[in-house]
Amino acid sequence: VQLQASGGGLVQAGGSLRLTCAASRTISSVFNPNTLGWYRQAPGKERELVADITSSGSTNYGDSVKGRFTISRDNAKKRVYLQMNSLKPEDTAVYYCRSYGSNSWGQGTQVTVSS
Repeated sequence: VQLQASGGGLVQAGGSLRLTCAASRTISSVFNPNTLGWYRQAPGKERELVADITSSGSTNYGDSVKGRFTISRDNAKKRVYLQMNSLKPEDTAVYYCRSYGSNSWGQGTQVTVSS
């Protein structure tokens, strides 16, 4: 599975961004059963879970993003999304998508939130 993340950028605090992760080199029967996740890594910090979503749509969020971020997936398009609202400067990081079954990672997309 090859994952391509996009949608990052520079935004002011309080703003919104939507990240997209598109899977390729896979077929739906392989992609769809997998749990998909978004992680982030800020400079000097360890990579942390932002959110993940199972094949049935059950979601799990990191404490710092609960109520502000929403993860979703479109199995037909083999994509996973992360809607980020009420962004804070501490959300600044490189965001990565992950497919758990194959432990595949996307290349990362930079999100920068200015105060």
